[in-house]
Amino acid sequence: MQSFDVDVAIIGGGHNGLVAAAYLAKAGKSVVVLEQHDVLGGAAISAQAFDGVDAKLSRYSYLVSLLPIRIIDDLGLDVETAPRRFGSFTPAPDGKAGLLIDKIGAAATAQSFESIGASRDFAAWNAFYTKTETIAQLLFPSVLEPLKTESEVRQLLGPELWDEFFTRPIGETIADSFESDLVRGTVMTDALIGTFASNHDENLDANKCFLYHVIGNETGEWNIPVGGMGAVTSSMSARAREFGAELKSGCEVLSIDDVEDDATIRSISYREDGRTQSVSARFVLANVARPVLESLRGRSSAHAIEGAQVKVNMMLKRLPRLKADIDPVAAFGGTFHINEGFTQLQVAFEQATRGEIPNPLPCEIYCHSLTDPTILGQPLRTSGAQTLTVFALHTPHSLLRDADNEVMRQQLEDAVIDSINSVLTEDIRDLLLVDAHGKPCIETKTTRDLERALGLPGGNIFHAPLSWPFVSDDEPLSTPAERWGVDSGEPNIFFCGSTARRGGAVSGIAGHNAAMAVLELDGRR
Repeated sequence: MQSFDVDVAIIGGGHNGLVAAAYLAKAGKSVVVLEQHDVLGGAAISAQAFDGVDAKLSRYSYLVSLLPIRIIDDLGLDVETAPRRFGSFTPAPDGKAGLLIDKIGAAATAQSFESIGASRDFAAWNAFYTKTETIAQLLFPSVLEPLKTESEVRQLLGPELWDEFFTRPIGETIADSFESDLVRGTVMTDALIGTFASNHDENLDANKCFLYHVIGNETGEWNIPVGGMGAVTSSMSARAREFGAELKSGCEVLSIDDVEDDATIRSISYREDGRTQSVSARFVLANVARPVLESLRGRSSAHAIEGAQVKVNMMLKRLPRLKADIDPVAAFGGTFHINEGFTQLQVAFEQATRGEIPNPLPCEIYCHSLTDPTILGQPLRTSGAQTLTVFALHTPHSLLRDADNEVMRQQLEDAVIDSINSVLTEDIRDLLLVDAHGKPCIETKTTRDLERALGLPGGNIFHAPLSWPFVSDDEPLSTPAERWGVDSGEPNIFFCGSTARRGGAVSGIAGHNAAMAVLELDGRR
């Protein structure tokens, strides 16, 4: 065998790449991570998005649910997440009433169901989420293990849960479980984050999206990363370095080539400080999407992958006043759903399918600073300023395909503003802070922006459509890469990011599993 520089080269320094690097370096492997941006962390970073405004925004990824406690413990990560007291607030279309889920106040939540004329749905809500918690408790432990088969999961869960959540469109299960259109929509949103699908999706893509939203750490809780998302990846970087991994930022990978006289070695060419360099490795972990890997291997990278969301970050002087008689701290203390009734979601999907920006645009809002004010400088905290992260649904990449991105970005931002304003008593634009240049503190990221900035095909936040966290009974599981769900189709090149099975979201699961595949295969050498 020809000599090599490192055991493992990892392409992409996002959170999964850092987790893989830490596990492998801890196991005694020589590891190098090559990240094209100047800052490690990929989509899981914090940034001062607005000049002169002392706020560390989680610019892309923003909440944590799927990062297993076991990974935190295994690597000794200094990661803290804070729970949100309120699960969600969903105003009615006219904004004058709404459903507030108070996670520590069952009586208050029951009263809120009653206030929207959905008294019977309160018991249905508890029964429905008891089922999802059962699924989470049974299935989530398997995500850090070799893949189970469909038959094994079906037997594990039983016929009722399997039918309701894995074989029928999730929208049908939701519609059969609840009477209120508003309650149905509140539940349905978890099936549509970053996923462009009908409420009656026969392909079950919405089911897969829903599943990942409710199984995290056996509870499905989505918590705030204390210190911002960058605090999570900074801890991962620090531990990987302490274990001996070499982390190199500002390195654009140009190609991954076979070494002529040894098919087990790969040569990775990259550009650093304007100079082209190379490193050879026995294993390559691709923390990138499949089209990106294909391009690096010198093959066509054409694809039909597309995302379906718009992300808007804002800094406000204070929280806005609502049409509904509810404290804004409660409304914004969880996930604030706007124009996301069940019928509204379906209409928005149909409008987008016709090439229209949905009107009204379904949106949801997260206020990081209410739960974790540490991301704000002291003067901002004292002033009452707050961050808002808005995530708009049903805006597929196809809307931008033949459009000017600058024009479409503004149109989408306007649609987001109009949607938010529909439930307020004031214009949210009047509450925007201004930066050092006098510009309003608002930034909007389209799918094209995400594609260009992060290499996400079509702006898809999952790198590709999500897959089940198990395999069909006839899929091969003969190699470590197949068993761990990281197979790229090429020997010793494994996916370690969201493209892997059980990838997507800030979880580190794919990074862990790619590292386990390397260690299992290497143990046979």
